[in-house]
Amino acid sequence: MARRPQKLTEIAPGLWQIVQRFQPYIRQQWTLVLGGLAALLAQVGLRLLEPWPLKFVFDEVITSTSERSSSGMFWWDNLSPTTLLWGSAIALVVFTGLRALADYGSTMGFALVGNRVLTQVRNDLYQHLQNLSLSFHNQARSGELTIRVISDVGLLKEVVVTALLPMTGNTLVLVGMVGLMLWLHLELTLLALVTVPLLSLITVRLNRRIKEVSRKQRKQEGAMASTAAEAMGAIKVVKTLSLEKTFAQTFSGQSKKTLKDSVKGKRLAAQLERSVDLIIALATALVLGRGGHLVANGSLTPGDLLVFMAYLKNAFKPVRDFAKYTGRLAKATAAGERILDLLDQVPDIVDRPDACPAPRFAGQVTFQQVQFAYEPGHPILKNISFDATLGQSLAIVGPSGSGKSTLASLLLRLYEPSQGQILIDGVDIQAYQAESLRSQISVVLQDSLLFAASVRDNIAYGNPHASEEDILAAAQLANAHDFILRLPEGYDTVLGERGVTLSGGQRQRIAIARAAIRQSPILVLDEPTTGLDQENERTVIDALQRVAQQRTTLIITHDLTLAATADRLIYMEYGEILESGTHAELLTNGGPYAALYQLQMARRQLAEQESPRSPQGGSYATRP
Repeated sequence: MARRPQKLTEIAPGLWQIVQRFQPYIRQQWTLVLGGLAALLAQVGLRLLEPWPLKFVFDEVITSTSERSSSGMFWWDNLSPTTLLWGSAIALVVFTGLRALADYGSTMGFALVGNRVLTQVRNDLYQHLQNLSLSFHNQARSGELTIRVISDVGLLKEVVVTALLPMTGNTLVLVGMVGLMLWLHLELTLLALVTVPLLSLITVRLNRRIKEVSRKQRKQEGAMASTAAEAMGAIKVVKTLSLEKTFAQTFSGQSKKTLKDSVKGKRLAAQLERSVDLIIALATALVLGRGGHLVANGSLTPGDLLVFMAYLKNAFKPVRDFAKYTGRLAKATAAGERILDLLDQVPDIVDRPDACPAPRFAGQVTFQQVQFAYEPGHPILKNISFDATLGQSLAIVGPSGSGKSTLASLLLRLYEPSQGQILIDGVDIQAYQAESLRSQISVVLQDSLLFAASVRDNIAYGNPHASEEDILAAAQLANAHDFILRLPEGYDTVLGERGVTLSGGQRQRIAIARAAIRQSPILVLDEPTTGLDQENERTVIDALQRVAQQRTTLIITHDLTLAATADRLIYMEYGEILESGTHAELLTNGGPYAALYQLQMARRQLAEQESPRSPQGGSYATRP
């Protein structure tokens, strides 16, 4: 069980610290803030005036004319009781109406501020998440991050508008009410404040527990979202392995924990509300008893007591509201802390202060004594050095775990080498801004991700400024044009999430078209033919060879048939380069590459003797 906080500072940053963190956003809305504050002050002033018409009715109308005290104003003292009655009634309506308008103005003003500020916070949070390094995303769970961007910001926005802003107004009312109460009658005011220490003690104690429960609940809701996202994202694997019940049980267990904490939070909030009501009732009883005694002695008028009791009621309203909203405020605080936690994450890959936009590359790639480790003490790459000259295709082969794909990640500056340099056209890539570097490198991955958008848009993501002619030319270059035309809506066909409605070969060819439309001088192919049947593999290889013309191409692959088409090869094991040369040279050397090639060719011949299986694909899958 989580440790209970012992000090108020332990539950920091708290709402006030969150508001302070968002001050730059709030300052952008300063006109609305000033307008809302003006309306709020008007509302407070009018609320302070509302009880006074009732005082005049009790002291000047209900009391007989002979008993009315002189005010020193001739015109006032000569007003008839009926005039005073109707005047007080009209004043009550006017004060209430004006207060309602001011209330509406402050509510709308602050609501606009809250919505605009938190909408900008959500946008910046999403952009910040995209800018964070792969090392962060590899350890984070996507469902948890989605909860923070959507649900946490949404919860904070809803609570700010419906709870925090009204409480801010009521706090100003509290200050005004206490001030007038001290002016009206010091003794009664001090008597009302006797219960404040007890009220503070109970409120702080229960509020700590409520915030603790809220933090646990938000964390468990994030775990639930991660489990759901993970299962939905891999639904094919879940069904294949019959894991539906396993994931359902995991989700159900997390849901029960959330329910338990939710009930506990509601119980604590209800306990706080009832405790506050009881203490307020005690204070009201003390004031009413003493005030009635003073009225009976003639030391206080009935109207003064009525006004004082009205002020006392309004003065305790912020306290009641805090008790009422404490559960929601605690959840908002927990949500705000989770948002700030993400905003405080610093990307591992940051452009140097003197970094400049990359010029148009020619395409020469050089690795010089590059070393890299995902975790200290466990090197993945050891003193890697090689050159890929202009327009040359270089295949990087070797067993799984040898560090081949890590080379591509380093070239794209998704990670930084721990030692050594990576040069393009003789210049260290760290001298360039990362975005301008990546914009000149096209990538085709093993499991190329397509988005839930039209085929046209998926190709155009490689170059947002591409024309319709460019999109068609890229699709034709990638051998994708013909099968795209056979889709239900052609290029306007909206694909399923991750492109699941297409076959593997079709997805790969659209990914190749996306790489082709970028027209970058450097092309990286990371296992582009893995998982394809022979017919699709031939089509994809043909497309890759066409796209790779006049580009420096790095081919990372286990498929030695594809590697053999490269101008030069590198064979890696355990993060080191064991041999390099042309395909023919490596076969002649009789080293580990030659042994692996002979083994793979034997397996391929055996597979060709078997009956070919039907290619698998999605609902839009067609023959190439």
